[in-house]
Amino acid sequence: MPELRKDPVTKRWVIIATERAKRPKDFALVQEEKKTGFCPFDYGNEHLTPPEIFAFRPADTEPNTPGWWIRVVPNKFPALDPNIEPERYGHGMYDAMKGFGRHEVIIETPDHNATIATMDLKQVEEIVWAYKERYTQLAKDKRLKYILIFKNHRRDAGASLAHPHSQLIAMPITPKRVMEELEGAREYYNYKERCVFCDMINQERLENTRLVEENEEFIAFEPFAARFPFETWILPKRHEANFGNITESEVRNFARILRDILHRMYKTLDDPPYNFMLHTAPTYGEGEIYYHWHLEIVPRLTKVAGFEWGSGFYINPTPPEEAAKFLKQVELQG
Repeated sequence: MPELRKDPVTKRWVIIATERAKRPKDFALVQEEKKTGFCPFDYGNEHLTPPEIFAFRPADTEPNTPGWWIRVVPNKFPALDPNIEPERYGHGMYDAMKGFGRHEVIIETPDHNATIATMDLKQVEEIVWAYKERYTQLAKDKRLKYILIFKNHRRDAGASLAHPHSQLIAMPITPKRVMEELEGAREYYNYKERCVFCDMINQERLENTRLVEENEEFIAFEPFAARFPFETWILPKRHEANFGNITESEVRNFARILRDILHRMYKTLDDPPYNFMLHTAPTYGEGEIYYHWHLEIVPRLTKVAGFEWGSGFYINPTPPEEAAKFLKQVELQG
């Protein structure tokens, strides 16, 4: 029987369409072309990207030369420009602002054919350290209100280059999606005097029907009102609003659970296209008490069509409880 479920944070309703229930094999995708040919992110092509902002490399190597294992460069076609000021202005009845901000690319490995799902754990840790480093540095700029770290894996998820990379966009406003989460979390806290995300962690551990994996410091589960098939959230067990405050041990455990969840999807769904988005509190400190940073992973298995655009509802043909069962069946490597 179909079911309507309500997200406890954003108050968004989702339709769990059990009559359309789909198993992993039902989402079979046509595999894209092999990852071959020219790529500006490849080892040895450092001169073909904008000059690096940051890199993990031996001390005796020069910037923009081989030797690196993580590179961060400005996006060659940036969405925002760091060389202008965030000036607001009006256009008749409309509000506008000059397009100030930062848009960076985190090149995750020299290996063109690698994927986080199959990488050595140490390399995944280095990716997380790069996220933290860039987040911490950009948060010092008081003109920047929000820093979004995200990844588009494969062309169907928006990746224009196959080489493993993620992106960062820092902007002078807080996105509407994050504002909805902040407002929902604040309302929940004002009513119950507890963090809604901490309560979700406790509920998922108690029920254990949508929980996929947990370690000492993180938990991964299918959200109760999942918008998409196999949508998975990763949350730190320690209440913390700001990703920039992640500790050394949390980096290790976050890297492990991130790789494990992506490996489970890689095996269950045959390396699907996906997006992940790291949601954190704004840089100006809002939400410290009631917000909780987390990572949302969304495999791109279904299309958003007229009903979704017209109503704001999402139709999910795979109940999150079923998705969790399939993901938990994957045997992990050490």
